[in-house]
Amino acid sequence: MQRPPFGGLAPYSRKNRGCKTRPDYSTAGDTVNCKLNLYLTLHNVKTNIYVDGFNLYFRCLRSTPCKWLDIAKLCQLLLPHNTINQIKYFTANIKPRPGDPDQPLRQKIYFRALETIPNLSIIRGTFLTHHVRMLKVGCPPAKDTSYVNVIKTEEKGSDVNLATHLLYDACRGNFECAAVISKDSDLLEPIRIVREELGLTVGLLNPGKKKSLALIPHVDFIKEIRRGVLMASQFPSELEDAKGKFSKPVTW
Repeated sequence: MQRPPFGGLAPYSRKNRGCKTRPDYSTAGDTVNCKLNLYLTLHNVKTNIYVDGFNLYFRCLRSTPCKWLDIAKLCQLLLPHNTINQIKYFTANIKPRPGDPDQPLRQKIYFRALETIPNLSIIRGTFLTHHVRMLKVGCPPAKDTSYVNVIKTEEKGSDVNLATHLLYDACRGNFECAAVISKDSDLLEPIRIVREELGLTVGLLNPGKKKSLALIPHVDFIKEIRRGVLMASQFPSELEDAKGKFSKPVTW
């Protein structure tokens, strides 16, 4: 399987575009700039989007007024020359926490908004909540009193599900370019396989300013998700689906 050309859809290889091996960049900044230049030449390429929902939320949305995010509009703004084929959103149903019992309700409303996007599917993992004893900060571990009981929450399965769908879709020829919204370095190996073994284009839509130095050498392009594009990618305050009208959560 060969990659599509940056200027169209016919097969090509790195050799055909005059680059048999990847350049050796001296700094991460140079690498990012070059990869952005490569992205700017992509046109009309069939593209799948793979969204790590929790990574996007905690890295980019949590402390902002941008939580009512229209993922499809975000992708259109960041990848205006690509043809968006599918958007896959990986997440888990959260559970209520002390002090904020309405979290699951807000999430449910947001999922309902996402489901108004025709080419978006939500793939769910699991969300675990349990009580554990953990070492208190600044205390020596010798005494039992140095430990405290805490509520620990864990999201399980999203990274594995994302990697599985990325590889499966690549093997089926479901896309010519994949854009991953995450900075989780655990995704390095599936990204590397899709690029180096299957010969397809993979880029990052990077949530937040900091970039994963582990992932940078293994992607074709990087686009930073900035506050401006988030503000421009909000759903209308009121939406309608088959069940009727619904509104953005008040606290958002």
